[in-house]
Amino acid sequence: MPWLRTASEELLEECLPVRRFPVLKGRRTAPGWWWAATSGRSVHYGFGAMRTQLMMLDHDPSVSALACCPVELMWRGRGGAVISHIPHLMARLWDGSGVLVDCAGAGGAPRRLARRAVQVEAAALEAGWHYRLVGPPARTVVANVRWLAGYRHPRCALGRLPEVTECFRTPKALVEGVRMLGDPIAVWPAVFHALWGGVLSVPLEYPLHERTVAVTCRTEAGR
Repeated sequence: MPWLRTASEELLEECLPVRRFPVLKGRRTAPGWWWAATSGRSVHYGFGAMRTQLMMLDHDPSVSALACCPVELMWRGRGGAVISHIPHLMARLWDGSGVLVDCAGAGGAPRRLARRAVQVEAAALEAGWHYRLVGPPARTVVANVRWLAGYRHPRCALGRLPEVTECFRTPKALVEGVRMLGDPIAVWPAVFHALWGGVLSVPLEYPLHERTVAVTCRTEAGR
């Protein structure tokens, strides 16, 4: 299908991966599945950098659904040779547009990927989409989001998001708000879930701890 038709008519977030990822000897992270809180579905990933970016996209309040390698783009290169590229990830945003994402490791993007990224970005922009060639986020941010991801399931909210939202309308340390809300064992999961979903805001570039100051930035229905 022509790309512009695909981008406008197809629900790529519901498509299966068009490629498979082999299990490679010596690689620290094998292919696996990430349960996405945005859509309530498991999304495939092929390697560690993809898993990290899936987690970061799932944490992004502007994202409504995720998919792994749902589309292969093809175009003519020099001399008429056919060039193809499969972006690692695709995200659907709440405004209806999409994002194509390629994941680079700590050493940066390979030269071939960097060259193809120019064509993929042009195709994305033509369709009113976005394209990202991303490297690893800051370690502290990744560590904080990974911790919060353990509380991403809706069951962690325990029906307490309205009171958590109201409690933190005035900025205060996390532990102070938790103590105001009741039994810490019962309240902390709801607070962490609110931090994951963006109901509460904290500076994730610093290590997250009980004295971190949080504030309500939107209601539960704002996602």
